[in-house]
Amino acid sequence: MAVPQNKVSPSKRNMRRAHDALVPGSYNECPNCGELRRPHHVCGSCGHYGGREVVATVEDVDLDEE
Repeated sequence: MAVPQNKVSPSKRNMRRAHDALVPGSYNECPNCGELRRPHHVCGSCGHYGGREVVATVEDVDLDEE
């Protein structure tokens, strides 16, 4: 059973945990539509990635067409 040799003081414990804080995710502006999107991800509003349309949006797809 693992038992610590000496007590860890609150100061040392908190210094160890100083780097565990969560940071907010970074967002970039989509060059096509201007919406915020995650870096290296397809834009959710217009479907563009890398300067071209990768995913067709719902407005572009006509489901009645055969």
